[in-house]
Amino acid sequence: MERIEEHIEELRRAIAQHEHAYYVLSSPTISDYDFDQLVKELEALEQQHPELVTPDSPTQRVGSDSTEGFVQVAHRYPMLSLGNTYSYEEVEAFYQRVEKELGGKRFTIDAELKYDGLSISLIYEQGRLTQAITRGDGTMGDDVTKNVRTIRSIPLRLQGTGWPDELEMRGEILLPFAEFDRINAARAAEGLPLFANPRNAASGTLKQLDPEVVAERRLDAYFYYVPAHPELPDSHYERLELCRSWGLKVSHAIQQCTSLEAILEFLDRWEVARHQAPVATDGVVLKVDSIAEQEELGYTAKSPRWAIAYKFAAEQAKTTLRSVDFQVGRTGAVTPVANLDAVSLSGTQVRRASLHNADFIASFDLHLGDQVFVEKGGEIIPKIVGVASEERQPGAALVLFPSHCPACGAPLHRSEGEAAYYCTNQMGCPPQQTARIEHYAGRKAADIRIGEETIALLFEHGLVKNIADLYRLSVEDLLGLPGFQQRSASRLVESIAASKERPLRALLFGLGIRFVGETVAKTLVRYYPSVDALSKASVEELTQLPDIGKVIAQSVVDFFASEDNCRFIAELHALGLALQRLPEEEPLEVKAHAEIEGKSFVISGVFTQHSREEYKQMIESLGGKNSSSISSKTDYVLAGANMGPAKLAKAEQLGITILSEKDFLELIGSAAPTPSVDEPTTAASPVEDLFPLT
Repeated sequence: MERIEEHIEELRRAIAQHEHAYYVLSSPTISDYDFDQLVKELEALEQQHPELVTPDSPTQRVGSDSTEGFVQVAHRYPMLSLGNTYSYEEVEAFYQRVEKELGGKRFTIDAELKYDGLSISLIYEQGRLTQAITRGDGTMGDDVTKNVRTIRSIPLRLQGTGWPDELEMRGEILLPFAEFDRINAARAAEGLPLFANPRNAASGTLKQLDPEVVAERRLDAYFYYVPAHPELPDSHYERLELCRSWGLKVSHAIQQCTSLEAILEFLDRWEVARHQAPVATDGVVLKVDSIAEQEELGYTAKSPRWAIAYKFAAEQAKTTLRSVDFQVGRTGAVTPVANLDAVSLSGTQVRRASLHNADFIASFDLHLGDQVFVEKGGEIIPKIVGVASEERQPGAALVLFPSHCPACGAPLHRSEGEAAYYCTNQMGCPPQQTARIEHYAGRKAADIRIGEETIALLFEHGLVKNIADLYRLSVEDLLGLPGFQQRSASRLVESIAASKERPLRALLFGLGIRFVGETVAKTLVRYYPSVDALSKASVEELTQLPDIGKVIAQSVVDFFASEDNCRFIAELHALGLALQRLPEEEPLEVKAHAEIEGKSFVISGVFTQHSREEYKQMIESLGGKNSSSISSKTDYVLAGANMGPAKLAKAEQLGITILSEKDFLELIGSAAPTPSVDEPTTAASPVEDLFPLT
C-alpha cells in the first residue's frame, strides 16, 4: 500500500510539472499522448484507492457536481482601487511626488502590464490551494475555489521550497484572445448571443455554477502581488520572482526602473507591443519596489500613494453605422445603441457602440450608412467618437431620437437640465419592470437568487408584472414553467421569503429610487427608521443629512409623491415586508468623550478584541474621526500587532501618541457602546499591507 501511495504522489508531481511547462512556460516537455497516459494511470489508481484522493490532485481540477451558489467571504486584506492616469505628465507628477515624499533618496519603480480581467485572491496553506476569492466589493468576495481549480495555469500545489505556511497571492483571471474567438464562434454556430469582450467572458465564466463549463472555456491567470508576509523580501520584484519559482504564473513584462526616463521608455514600448499580447491589457502599473517605502508613502482614502495605473490611449477604428436601437432601462431612460459593421478593436470584434443620448446623436449629425470612428473607452465599452461626414452617401436617412417609448409607446419626457429622455409609463413599461425586478433581486439588495432569464420567463407567462408579484409566487406556479423542478421551484420561493428579513438599507436600495445607491441608502436608514418615516421627509430635511444634496433629496420626495409608488409600498407591507430598520442597523449614539472628541485617529495593525471596523465605529461614537494615513494632523495611532515599521517610525518622529489595543480600551473605559457592523468580527489587517489592481 505504501508503494502505491508513493507512486500516486510521483504521478501527481510529474503531471503538475508537465502542466506548469505547458500552461505557464509554454514549453511542453512531453507529448499530449504521453501526458494523457499519465493522467489515465493516476485516475485508475485513485479509482482503485479512493481513500488516497486529495483535493490538490490533478484529477480534481473538475469536480463532478455543479456548484449551487457562491458563498461570500471577507478578504483578509481588502482589495482597493488604483488611481488612474492617461498622460506622461501625470506619470511624471507621480514620480516627482514619490521622490519628494521619500526625501530625495534613490528608489526603484516596478513597471508591469495591467491585465484586463477579473481580480482574484488565492490562499495557499502548507503549499496547497485552499481558497480562491473574487474581488467583489473589495471587502467581501465570492468563494470560487471549485472553478479556479479548473484553470490549468494555476498550481494546486506550490513547487519548490521556502513558501510561507500560508500564502495569499493576488492576480487576474483572463480569457486569452484565441479562446475568446473560439468560444464566440461556437456560440454563433449554436445561435447563442456572443460575448462582448474577453473580460466579460472571463467574468461570466468564473461565475458559472458548473465547473465543467469553466474548464471547457480554458481560462488563464497572471499574478502580480503578495499582500503582507513581512518574512518575505522587502522588494516587490523579488517577491514576484519567488512566486514564479513556486509555480505561479507571473508576467515577464516587468521592468525595474530607477529613473523617469526608463519608465517612459517602458510605456512607449508597450503602447505598441501590447497588441501582440495573448490576453487583454489596458495599461501599465507603476509600483514603488520597496515594501518599507510603500508603508512610508501610505494611502489616500481609496488607493495607495505608492502606485498608479497608466491607461493606454484607446484604440480607434472606422466602420459603417447600419442602424440604431433605442433601449429602455430600469429608470425608464432611453439609451441609443449603434449597430455597426464588425470591426476589430483591442483584440475583439465590435458590432455595437454607445450613442449616449439625443444630444450626442445631434452633435454628430448622424445618418444611417455614415462612416464612423469607434474606440473603446477604458478598453471595455465601445463608443462613437467621430463621423466622416464628407463620405456620406446622398439621400442617407437622418438618425432621429423617438418621441415615444420604443417598448410601450408612452410619451417620452426630458426634464430641464437632464440629458436623457424617460418613458412616462413607469409602472406599465415591460423593460422597466423586468430591469427593476432584476435590480431589486440583486445580491446587494433583496438578494433573491433569480436570474435575468428567469425573470423574463415569469414576465412572459404573466406570473409577475412588478416586484410585489415575486412575493405572490408559489411552488405550484413555478412547476408549470419550463426548466423548473420541485427543488429549483422550492429554492426560489424560499429565497424570496428570506428576502423579507434583509436589512432596510438593502431593500431601500433595491426599490430603485433614482440616485439612491448603496451609500445613500445606508445614510438614509441611519436617520429614518422605516420607509414610512422616510416617505414623510421633505427636501429641506433631507438636505440636512450628510452627503444628501438637493438632487437626491428631490428624487426621494418625488418617489413617495407618486400614487403608484405609494400603492406599491402598501402592497409590500401587505405581503409581509416590514421595511423597518433592523436592530443591528440602529445608529450608534454619539457620546462625547473628552479624550476622543474632535481627535483624529489612524488605525494600523492586527487586533484581538475587536475588528478594525468596530474600532472605527467606537471612535466615531465618541466624537472622534478616522483617517487612513499619518500626518501632522493625526492625534492618535491605534497600533495593533504587525504594524508597519515605517508607519510606526513616522508616528514617533511626529510625536503622535501611540495607543496599544489595551491602552485604547482603558482610555475609553465603558464610554463606547458595543459596535454593530456588517463585516465579520475577525481581526482585519493593516491597510499598508493591501494592494489591488483593478
